[in-house]
Amino acid sequence: MKKTFIYTLFAAICFLLGGCKENYSRGEKVGNLIEFTKKGVIYDSWEGRLNLTQTGMNTSGEPFSFSFDNDRTDQDSLIKLLYRAQVEGWKVQIKYHSVWGLKNIFSNRGETNYFVDDVTVLDKDFANVAKRLSGARQGRVIDTVYVVIDKNELCNRR
Repeated sequence: MKKTFIYTLFAAICFLLGGCKENYSRGEKVGNLIEFTKKGVIYDSWEGRLNLTQTGMNTSGEPFSFSFDNDRTDQDSLIKLLYRAQVEGWKVQIKYHSVWGLKNIFSNRGETNYFVDDVTVLDKDFANVAKRLSGARQGRVIDTVYVVIDKNELCNRR
């Protein structure tokens, strides 16, 4: 009975460890950053949320949450790029992969299971719609004019 329990326990451990998958899925998301912070209690990690866009307009769904992998040390340039994109309001494309199983069970790699692989800036004037639509150089407001239309006055003129 003792041997059967040990063999069953060993088989269960092998199954659980074998079920871990590093690249469970891969994908791309496009949008602008609404949050990008370094946080954590035991393990500090860079976390972000992306407000997804569709053909230039914001979607009304839940923002996409992602992490930077603590196991990688080659992501400093991507972190700086995303930080600047958040400050400037740039539209970005994030390529990511997700993990499954015990690969991030203690959240030691990041708070989410979606880890950034690459970042591409798509539009640096995404937040400034007026500048993008006019195509002209940026101007300034000189004066404001208010027009009040009196309905009775319009009826008297006929």
